[in-house]
Amino acid sequence: MFGFFRRNKPAPAQPPGPSSETPSVSTSVPPAAETANELATLAPADAAGAESTLAVQASDTVTEPAPEAPSDRRPWLARLKQGLSRTRGNIAVLFTGVKIDEALYEDLETALLSGDTGFETTQWLLTALREKVRKDKLTDTSQVKAALRGLLVGLLAPLERQIDIDQASPLVMMIAGVNGAGKTTSIGKLARHLHGEGKSVLLAAGDTFRAAAREQLAQWGSRNQVDVIAQEGGDPGAVAFDAVAAGRARGTGVVMVDTAGRLPTQTHLMDELKKIRRVIGKAMDGAPHEVLLVLDGNTGQNMLAQVKAFDDAVQLTGLIVTKLDGTARGGALVALAHTRRDRPIPICFIGVGEGIDDLQAFSADEFAGALID
Repeated sequence: MFGFFRRNKPAPAQPPGPSSETPSVSTSVPPAAETANELATLAPADAAGAESTLAVQASDTVTEPAPEAPSDRRPWLARLKQGLSRTRGNIAVLFTGVKIDEALYEDLETALLSGDTGFETTQWLLTALREKVRKDKLTDTSQVKAALRGLLVGLLAPLERQIDIDQASPLVMMIAGVNGAGKTTSIGKLARHLHGEGKSVLLAAGDTFRAAAREQLAQWGSRNQVDVIAQEGGDPGAVAFDAVAAGRARGTGVVMVDTAGRLPTQTHLMDELKKIRRVIGKAMDGAPHEVLLVLDGNTGQNMLAQVKAFDDAVQLTGLIVTKLDGTARGGALVALAHTRRDRPIPICFIGVGEGIDDLQAFSADEFAGALID
């Protein structure tokens, strides 16, 4: 089983534990003089209502140890299966005490469609399954079930990818998503896992107009001993620029930019997202190195439209699928793999709950098993 991240070098020793000092707030590290003028042109702050950019220092009251990679994934896999129980329940029962005939294929078609696999992907799966049954002369429904599982694994395998957290210093990650997808929570969990890898992390609160969003990110920063760059009422691009500049000046391992939640149909907000990406590139050549979209696993086929819209806007490098512990229909991820097979966007992580270890690396084999086993 592969790990949470990919590393080109061994993880350094964990930093010493927190002190007993109280949290503090201080002015952030300013960008270099030559880039500050450039920022004024690219992403000017709102002078009328914006406060100066602040760095909320990491809390020193954290007592929880950094997480270790779980040696036993069975509890997590059980939660994943439970989250996908609606889809799995509809499919698994079809292969018990029945014949391999047209009725089986019709029932399987219904089950796949009800699991949000989509018409095009469902027809592809059924055609491929019929061909495999004929070619391999399968005579038992358990063999047909195993054949379907193999097709699913083959379809989902191109979506597996670990993030190389040593590819740049700092590694700049831009996180996008619609409101309520679980974006900020996912950032907090990633920060915790990165801390466990010995990486220092700096967070940028790009939602400059919603105090609740900044406070939520600050809480995650406090819990994970991570600094947060925040600004009230200013330009999100300025916050992103300051965060990357601060990360470079401090020698931070990873800078994560939390962008404001937005619907892909809101053109002005998508344009702002494009601007943030451009400004990050001005702050550091080659950045952002990772552009991740957070998707709510309960949105079904709608996630395909979200992926296309955000990819067109900011060129995604990966996905995080959350909330697979509720009424999620996992067939949508299969549809995503099939419809984007010419340009697959990897699913880096999937989440099944609120706990820190409920966000795990995506495995095609495990996900296929959770769907039909």
